[in-house]
Amino acid sequence: MTGAIVHRGPDDDGFYVNENVGLGMRRLSIIDVAHGKQPIHNADETKWIVFNGEIYNYQELRTGLEKRGHVFYTNSDTEAIVHLYDEHGADCLQYLRGMFAFAIWDDRDKSLFLARDRVGKKPLLYSQQTNGNLIFGSEFQALLQHPAISREVDLEAIDSYLSYLCIPAPQTAFKQIRKLEPGHWLRWKNGEVETKRYWLPDFSKKIKISEEDAIEETTRILRESTKLRMISEVPLGAFLSGGVDSSIVVALMAQESSQPVKTFSIGFEEQDFSELKYAKRVAEHVGAEYNEFIVRPNALEVIPTLVEHYGEPYADSSAIPTYYVAKETRAHVTVALNGDGGDESFAGYERYAAMRFAETYNRLPKTLRKMFVEAPVNLLPTSELKRSRFRDAKRFFQAANLPKTERYFRWMSTFNRDSKSEIYAKDFSAAVSTQNASEFQDRWFAKANGSGILDAALLTDQMTYLPNDLLVKVDIASMANSLEARSPFLDHKVMEFAASLPENLKMQRFQTKSLLKKVAARLVPKEVVYRRKMGFGVPIGKWFREDMKDFVRGVLLSEKSLKRGIIKPEMLERFVNEHTNAERDHAFQLWTLLMLELWFQRFID
Repeated sequence: MTGAIVHRGPDDDGFYVNENVGLGMRRLSIIDVAHGKQPIHNADETKWIVFNGEIYNYQELRTGLEKRGHVFYTNSDTEAIVHLYDEHGADCLQYLRGMFAFAIWDDRDKSLFLARDRVGKKPLLYSQQTNGNLIFGSEFQALLQHPAISREVDLEAIDSYLSYLCIPAPQTAFKQIRKLEPGHWLRWKNGEVETKRYWLPDFSKKIKISEEDAIEETTRILRESTKLRMISEVPLGAFLSGGVDSSIVVALMAQESSQPVKTFSIGFEEQDFSELKYAKRVAEHVGAEYNEFIVRPNALEVIPTLVEHYGEPYADSSAIPTYYVAKETRAHVTVALNGDGGDESFAGYERYAAMRFAETYNRLPKTLRKMFVEAPVNLLPTSELKRSRFRDAKRFFQAANLPKTERYFRWMSTFNRDSKSEIYAKDFSAAVSTQNASEFQDRWFAKANGSGILDAALLTDQMTYLPNDLLVKVDIASMANSLEARSPFLDHKVMEFAASLPENLKMQRFQTKSLLKKVAARLVPKEVVYRRKMGFGVPIGKWFREDMKDFVRGVLLSEKSLKRGIIKPEMLERFVNEHTNAERDHAFQLWTLLMLELWFQRFID
C-alpha cells in the first residue's frame, strides 16, 4: 500500500505492526529531516502516529507541552500531535494550526483515531469492512492494493460527478471506500466506527469594524499566516498566477524573507488564457525571482498520469496546468506557497455578485422582469462556439428566477437535472433516481439560514467546491510531483476572521473581493489588482477541435464507451460531432465524459 504512494513521500518509509494492527507511511522530509522518521510514539510507547501534512505552530505547542512535563525525542511537528493527543484526546485538534491527515493507534485502549484538517487540504480515505476491519490511506492507489477492497462502482457518486466535475465527500467512485470529510475525526474501536465534526466556520457572529481597520487586520493576519508557512528546512518558493491572492502571498513572503522569493508561473501559447505579464510585474515589483513555464497543447501525455493519480473521475481541466506548474516548481524547490482559498473567504467569484444581483432582481414584479429584461436579453446575438458577456447574461437570466439553491446548482453544475434526463441511459437513470445531487450544496444553504446570500454562498463553497474540487486538484497535482503546497488563505484563523466580517466589506455593491483588492493595492501594482478575473482555465475547446480531435473521438466513440450504459450512445455521438465540427461548444461536457471513460478503462475494465 505504501509502495503505491511513493510519490507522496520519496524520502523515507516507516511501519508499525503489532498483532492485528498495521500502520505505514511514506515521508517527504521537510521538518526535522534528520530525526523525524515515522511512526512516532509517545513517552511510554503506548500511542503511535503516522501523519501527512504540516503543523505550523508546533514549536509553540511543544514549548507548552514541555513545561507540563512532556519529554520529546525528536524535533518534528509529528511528535507534538501525539503528545497533545495524550493530554487532550480528540480535543487536541482544536490546538493544531496547519494541514493534516493522521492516524493514532492507542495500544492501551485498542482504538484507532483518524483526523483530517479543518478545510480538507490533506485527503483521508477509508473502508469499513463487514468483518469490522478498517482500511485507510491517502490515495485510492493505496487502498486498491488491499485484497479486501472491492472495485464495485458507486453509481450515485458517478451521478454526483456529472454535476460537479468531481465527487463530493463522503462519496467516492468506489462503493466500499468513503472520504473522511474535512473538519472531522473518526474513531475505530472493537470493529465499530464513530465520526464527528469538530470545526465549522461561523458566519453569524459579525464584528463591528471600519474599512481601514479591516484592511489592516486582514493584512496582519495574512502576514502571520504566510510567515508560519515559510518554516522549512528545505528550499521554498511560491506559485504566482498574477491574480490577487497569489500576488498578496508573494508580496508578504518578500517582506518576510531575507532572500529573493523564488516564484513559478505558468502560461499558454493561447494568449486569452495567459496572465504571465501580470505575474512578472508582481515579481519585479516585490523583488522576487521570476520563473515562467509555457504549456503547449500536449495534454495527451499528461492525461493518463492525471487519471492514475486522481484515482476516481475528476474533470476540473485546470488540473493540467496545476500539474505542470507543480512539476516545474519541484525541479527548484520542495515547498511552494499558493493563493488558494482567497476567493471562497473574501468573495472572489463572479457568481457571488450574480447571486446577490438575482436577489435584488427578484424583488421586481414578474411581468416587468419578463417583458423589459428577459425578452430583450434573449434577443442578444450569441455564438454557440465562444463564451461572451452576452452568453453569460443569457445563462444568468435563465436561472435568476429559480429558488436560490436551484439557481446556484444550475450555475455550478456541468449537467443539470434537465440535461441529465436527456442524456442518461435508461438503466443508469433508474439506478440513481433516488439521489438528488444538489443536496450536497442545498444542505449548506439551509445551515446558513439567517446569513445573507453572500455568506450563504461562501459557506457552501467552503464546504463543497473548495475541498471537493480545488484542494483535491492541488494536493494530487503537487504530491504527484513530491511537492508540498501550502496555502496561507486556508489558515483557519484567516477563514474565521473573514467569516466574521460584514458582507458589505467583502463585496461592495457587486464588486467581487473588494476588501482584499484594497489589501492587495497596498502591496502590488494597481493594474494587477483591478482587472477581470481570468481563473486557471485551459483552452480545451480548441484542443478538442485540433490536436486532441482524434483522441476524443477514439475514446468516447469506442465500442466500450458506447456500451458503458451511463450516457446514451446517440448523445455521446452528438456531443463529439457537434463540437469537433465547430457547430457548438461542448468543451466542459466532453472533458467530463472523457475523464469518466478513461477512469472506467483504467480502474474498472
